[in-house]
Amino acid sequence: MHEEALLPRTDGPGTRFSRLECMPELPDEIKARPKRKPGQEPTASLTLEAYHRLKAELEELVNVGRERMSERLKVAREHGDIRENAEYDAAKDAQGLMESQIRRLKEALRDPEIIEAPVAADRVVPHMLVTVRSMDDDEEETYLLAEHGEERAPGARTVTTSSPLGRVLVGTSKDEQIVVKAPGGSFKYTVVGFEPFVG
Repeated sequence: MHEEALLPRTDGPGTRFSRLECMPELPDEIKARPKRKPGQEPTASLTLEAYHRLKAELEELVNVGRERMSERLKVAREHGDIRENAEYDAAKDAQGLMESQIRRLKEALRDPEIIEAPVAADRVVPHMLVTVRSMDDDEEETYLLAEHGEERAPGARTVTTSSPLGRVLVGTSKDEQIVVKAPGGSFKYTVVGFEPFVG
């Protein structure tokens, strides 16, 4: 977005620019939130579509997931002594994972920065689908480059901008060769292509 399309906001000392005022479709809860204090970071950077998707997932887990989990635990308890009940243990583990996901979603949605989906560009930026080819086995894989691990795209794996692969992908161009240094070793890829993800 060109700078002239950005509107100034004053959040204390100095002036910064925000895209929020340029988005009339923002939900009321985002428009009504208090301004951040100087130095306060957003809990996530999400496109509007990602915000709605994560909010729907959270509502599903809280309103439906918890009820189903409660029923699953109830059935498992009826199978006998919970100290030697594998089904109950599995249900408790699943409940723990679900509650952890609920906490992550609540934190991400608490005060996110709503950003615009990227437009066509000559370099990779967050919120793009990026296809890379392994130089070891010639296999291709498509990733959603996201700023938050909860973002999803159909048919693509999510990598965050803070991950080893994500850090290297940011700013790359088509046909560029990259080296990703990870705990399991170094891996070489070629950037096959990329496009904005809107969904």
